[in-house]
Amino acid sequence: MEFTEWIRGRTDEQLRALVTARPELITPVPAHLEGLAARASSPSAIARVLDRLDRFTLAVVETLAVRDGPVRKTALRETVAAALAAGKPEPALTSALDRLRDLGLVYGPDSALDLAPGVRKVLDDPAGLGPPADVAFRHHAPEQLDEMADDVAPGTTGSGRERLAAALAEPGKLIEEVPPESRAALEQLAWGPPTGRVPNARREVRVASARSPIEQLLARGLLAAAGEESVTLPREVGLYLRGGRVHRDLLALPPSLEGTARGQDLADRTAAGQAFAFVRAVEELCERWSIEPPGVLRTGGLGVRDMKRTAGELDLPDWVAALVVEVAYASGLIAAGGSVDGEWLPTSGYDLWRVRSTADRWVALAAAWLAMDRVPGLVGERDDRDKPLNALHPDLRRSSAAGVRKATMGVLASAPGLAPAHDSVLERLAWEQPRRRGPLREQLTEFALREAEQLGLTGLGVLSGHGRALITGAEAAPVLAPLLPEPVDHVLLQADLTAVAPGPLTSELNRWMTLAADVESKGGATVYRFSESSVRRALDAGQAAEELLVMLERHSATPVPQALSYLVSDVARRHGRIRVGTASAYVRCDDPALLDQITADRRSAALRLRRLAPTVIASRSSRAVLVDSLRAMGYAPVPESLDGDVIISQLDSRRTEGPAPVRQVAPTGEPDPGVAAAAVRALRAGDAAHLSRREPVDAPGGQVPRTPATATISKLQDAIRQGMRVWIGYTDSQGNATSRILEPARMEGGYLTAYDETRAAVHRFALHRITGVSGV
Repeated sequence: MEFTEWIRGRTDEQLRALVTARPELITPVPAHLEGLAARASSPSAIARVLDRLDRFTLAVVETLAVRDGPVRKTALRETVAAALAAGKPEPALTSALDRLRDLGLVYGPDSALDLAPGVRKVLDDPAGLGPPADVAFRHHAPEQLDEMADDVAPGTTGSGRERLAAALAEPGKLIEEVPPESRAALEQLAWGPPTGRVPNARREVRVASARSPIEQLLARGLLAAAGEESVTLPREVGLYLRGGRVHRDLLALPPSLEGTARGQDLADRTAAGQAFAFVRAVEELCERWSIEPPGVLRTGGLGVRDMKRTAGELDLPDWVAALVVEVAYASGLIAAGGSVDGEWLPTSGYDLWRVRSTADRWVALAAAWLAMDRVPGLVGERDDRDKPLNALHPDLRRSSAAGVRKATMGVLASAPGLAPAHDSVLERLAWEQPRRRGPLREQLTEFALREAEQLGLTGLGVLSGHGRALITGAEAAPVLAPLLPEPVDHVLLQADLTAVAPGPLTSELNRWMTLAADVESKGGATVYRFSESSVRRALDAGQAAEELLVMLERHSATPVPQALSYLVSDVARRHGRIRVGTASAYVRCDDPALLDQITADRRSAALRLRRLAPTVIASRSSRAVLVDSLRAMGYAPVPESLDGDVIISQLDSRRTEGPAPVRQVAPTGEPDPGVAAAAVRALRAGDAAHLSRREPVDAPGGQVPRTPATATISKLQDAIRQGMRVWIGYTDSQGNATSRILEPARMEGGYLTAYDETRAAVHRFALHRITGVSGV
């Protein structure tokens, strides 16, 4: 049975299962089923679907690949049973074959199972077996093959390659002739890889003249030269050495996970605490970068010094700080903007994110982490050119990152209440996706496990309830919200100019405390310290002394200490007495004695000050430098504009103008059932047209149909559901009005896909160009 005919004989339900499991086959929809079969047999499509197979299902494909032509299911069952480490092949074999048929990799009845066209070509060395003998010796000279055939199969007829392949079909006799050293060399290649390095592999040697163990094998065709210094083991020889088995120690079921059992409630509460802390870390990052944004490197990314400073300010290890920065970037909360050189600033989306509930904010961050193609764990490592990889650098992208994260979370989801060991997770992933193994995959898995714990998807290594809801597409915020700590709206002021927050503060109070005080320590309770510089920071942001004291009284569970009141009043009394403008810069003060004090201070020599008037000093330094220098000398100047107004430094005034250039991985999920059903109808209609080769029909005469837009859409939807033909009026791109008879298949994205009987072909029609619809 031909593969195309087998595809054509599938039911609509089976075709929907095929295009649902392999959505790339209908992107775009082929014109007919023959085109679908050709696309399903293309190397890229086959490689993509093979990458999704588990170890047992892939072993079934490899077992069929080493056989020539169709195989009976009973014979396949015997071969698979011989390879199993334990247990019986059923029902796993039947389930694997059903899945392979649904995927279009295997076709035919149980009495004649075969692989789809192209699968054997895509599988390189299936099951670690080399190429068949006739392929392995295809590059050998005919004269050399004739000599080899004369040695191993004297008296036979045909070409040298045919005679040699026939002799190797039963290689037992030839293998028994070689010495033990040669047999040992074969055993090393028996279970793969089937290639090895041999100097001067293409040497011409006869059985009689062979001296070394390798020459004994080359002379008998038990090894074939694959290059100047490489040899390969013919498939027939490998199967003989394996005792007829294709695999060994095969598992029909995934390996069980090993680890530590933990209570789900404890894991959920621990994960919720981590989730809350991560949300607050992202918020603190954006707030700090609103005031002091780091620069963008010329090559892109964040500088090492800025990364270290950020980690210190957030009081987090370097790798956790890098994770916070990368997730904030992937969520669209920070982006490059600002000056010509560029700065990393919060986006306008941050302001929208900040006012949402904590649970909703966490969902946005965790979903971005799960889908992003960036790898924060690589920050600090070196690339191929021995250059360090910085945070936010374009080179942190890895196309497989999102897939590894989702696969890793899927493994954790399969073991509720268990914190699996790292090696156990790797073993399970190697069984689930054997074609995607490698050092990078193991590294990405390790990153995924530790980052999931830091984000709060897992708690103590166990997948949390809200983490499970997130990866399954359910609503995660309602699951997380009851587990989050209740924010408090008060602090405990102490006489030593500190304030203790007995729990997580509300978002607004946390922002205000971060503005008016410095964080001294974190933990179960956060300790803030008020100082002259922190109070001045609040005054610079537009706060008045009275407002500061009222805010402290409102949110303090204890009376405001006298020392703190004196500190606020004293800083406010001195704040703004000195004003700095642009001369390049000038200093203005109503108290000449204070200006005398400044000019007499030795520390002001570098500012190159010049007295212009009793209340005015000019400087060649810029306004920003002059303000910072005077503050370092112990004064409290404020900048002013050209109009003499005080310039207030707003916390959230620094934002990027455009959205963040976030790159998400293309969705790989199943298409909508309606889309799959419409695609199958279009394929059936196109195939019917392809087989019948119908001639174009004439459109009906009379007035071209004209209906309102809403009625047009409604009638087309009814025709798609009922499989009816319709008569439409259509205006082409040149503005010409035409009349068509259509069999509508599907409608999406402003276009209608249908079989056009007036053109005898499948076409797409822009909905806004359809003037009306009428029944035929």
